[in-house]
Amino acid sequence: MVSDATLNDPGAAAQTPVSIGVDVGGTKILAAIVDPHGRILSRQRIPTPARDVQATIDAIVTAIETLVDSHPGPVDSVGIGVAALVDGDRSSVVFAPNLGWAEVPLAEAVAQRIHRRVVVENDANAAAWGEFRHGAGRRFDDAVVITVGTGIGGGLILEGRLRRGAHGMAAEIGHITLVPDGRVCGCGRRGCWEQYASGSALVRIARDFAGDRRGEAHVLLSLGDGSPEGIRGRHVTEAARHGDPVALAAFAEVGLWLGRGMADLTAVLDPQAYIIGGGVSDAGEMLVEPARREHAHLVAQYGGREVPGVVAASLGNDAGVVGAADLAREE
Repeated sequence: MVSDATLNDPGAAAQTPVSIGVDVGGTKILAAIVDPHGRILSRQRIPTPARDVQATIDAIVTAIETLVDSHPGPVDSVGIGVAALVDGDRSSVVFAPNLGWAEVPLAEAVAQRIHRRVVVENDANAAAWGEFRHGAGRRFDDAVVITVGTGIGGGLILEGRLRRGAHGMAAEIGHITLVPDGRVCGCGRRGCWEQYASGSALVRIARDFAGDRRGEAHVLLSLGDGSPEGIRGRHVTEAARHGDPVALAAFAEVGLWLGRGMADLTAVLDPQAYIIGGGVSDAGEMLVEPARREHAHLVAQYGGREVPGVVAASLGNDAGVVGAADLAREE
């Protein structure tokens, strides 16, 4: 633990070991130096080389080395969060569909070039840990972090620990079956939760609603090319903030499905709270409130059960790098 005296002494702070967190996504790599208090001291952001394993590893190493060279003090470890299934040893990417990777020994490949300890983790788990240690989850011992982006990711914090399951692959909550024989999912199954309560679902629903209610969707349609097919996720959020009734209805629909899935998880996990993060959560209460309302309504039907809180994440897009760095430090 860093003392207040150390924080107030720039010379001492410079000698306090820090970690680097890296968040590897399908389009960008974000790397940052993170101190033991979860504060980002500097960052690098570069494009992810499309589906090229070696080029992506090279880019990760370059980002890390740039940060190390710019930092006056010691950097003792690196945590890498990847949108992937990660093995139980936190060393290899088992499968990363958005990157086109399979069986990649990422920790070893990076560690032998940067000569520091490297830990690899699923990106949603890393974000969950970041929110638990330094964000909206600090006051909870038992919480489910849900990342609502293109799909749905999740992380389980139970009794103050990140729970990864027997093989390191727990909390793939976006693929619980919410609607039997429902929409086909990219995973090959039908009716997965993320088909109804993700960023992709938000866009699909907004397009459907705008096609049926063109007269009410003038703000939403004007942000694209004037057609329902031209609507993008950012358009839905912006239009909702301007009071567009169709955009608001799309968020209400996604929130409804989000609340339904959370109610199922509550029956199994009984958490203190849900923390809603990911890109779609930038919409704030437009997403969180309908989810909170539907979740409370369904949980109340169980009879006598405490209703977990539902709160927005607080670290935004930094949650992944903060959590990855902290996991590397803890390891």
